[in-house]
Amino acid sequence: MGHGYDHGQGHGHGHGPDAGQGYGPGPAQGYVPGPAQGPGQGYDPGRAHGYDQGHVQGAVPAGPTYDAHSAQQTRPMPVVPDDVPAYGSDQDDDRGAARLSGPLFRDETFRNDASPAQPPPYAAAPQNQEPMPDVPQPAPAPQKKSAGRDLGAAIGVGVGLGVVIVASLFVVKAVFVGVVAVAVVVGLWELTSRLQERKGIKAPLVPLALGGAAMVVAGYARGAEGAWVALALTGLAVLVWRMTEPPEGYLRDVTAGLFAAFYVPFLATFVAMMLTAEDGPFRVLTFLLLTVVSDTGAYAVGWRFGTHKLAPRISPGKTREGLVGAVLFAMVAGALCMQFLIDDGTWWQGLLLGLAVAASATLGDLGESMIKRDLGIKDMGTLLPGHGGIMDRLDSLLPTAPVVWLLMVLFVGSG
Repeated sequence: MGHGYDHGQGHGHGHGPDAGQGYGPGPAQGYVPGPAQGPGQGYDPGRAHGYDQGHVQGAVPAGPTYDAHSAQQTRPMPVVPDDVPAYGSDQDDDRGAARLSGPLFRDETFRNDASPAQPPPYAAAPQNQEPMPDVPQPAPAPQKKSAGRDLGAAIGVGVGLGVVIVASLFVVKAVFVGVVAVAVVVGLWELTSRLQERKGIKAPLVPLALGGAAMVVAGYARGAEGAWVALALTGLAVLVWRMTEPPEGYLRDVTAGLFAAFYVPFLATFVAMMLTAEDGPFRVLTFLLLTVVSDTGAYAVGWRFGTHKLAPRISPGKTREGLVGAVLFAMVAGALCMQFLIDDGTWWQGLLLGLAVAASATLGDLGESMIKRDLGIKDMGTLLPGHGGIMDRLDSLLPTAPVVWLLMVLFVGSG
């Protein structure tokens, strides 16, 4: 329906003797040969006095009609390949989209760019083009299994702590009790700080720190009775101290304070109580060695062979294979320690002791992981490079201390 050469009736005007070549309404409104093909060529200006541009449904601005011969002298024809089909051919029968620019004359041809599936011949890539050789890519570096922490710093800090503990343990027992008290106070500070930062819980630190240090000393000086009395007085101090602040959140804060008093200093008093025996330093050394060996065995075996998760919702890094490694390492170390370090101890007692230590150390580690997951943190502190905070090292020691103390009393007495 375009206003082009023919408005739809197929009438052509020619200058030759023949009927002339008219431009009728082709299937796609392009150039369609009329009834006769003769040497004469004519142009119908159409109702809009313009030239239809192939398949355009519309008219270009009106203008005078030019003779084809004079027009060819004023405008050079574009040079295109011979095999490019002109608009109006059989390949363009289904064209319906408008073209904004087209040939001014019937004998001009343009490349067919409406069909993306058929690129123009002069723009197509050679069919027999040699494939480009693949650029050699560097082989990806093999991914090493990460240990998850700085092993160098962890080993260095661990060795330093071991030297301090062993030196204080075998030189003066009171010094070792002081080391335990300091560790308890720092652990309480880390725990209460994280509770306030992450949950807004204000567990009173002052009565906890004073009562915790007193609890360790009382356990060493007065045994289990002294530890229980100190725990009760510490809990009472927490209740009273919190009364100096507004009542909002009172129950929440004192509950967290009582939990902290039991979790950190009270469990630590069993280490001081082990020290009161004649072979107390060796009992404490056995307790420390078994706990460290259990953690090391779980870490080493789990890192190398671990595939089955132990408690993925609590601690995704722990595996069942690691637990097996902890049990085996701890049982071997327990047999050796009970046989050679503890008076009247035997190797089979050490096997049972090692099994119990592996279980309690794993549960203690999972317990603190549960706390940290609830708080949304990875470590309790940053005081120990490669380890985290003090509480991250006490997590397996604290619940293991009463287990070792009790089994030692059952096996060889409190002596």
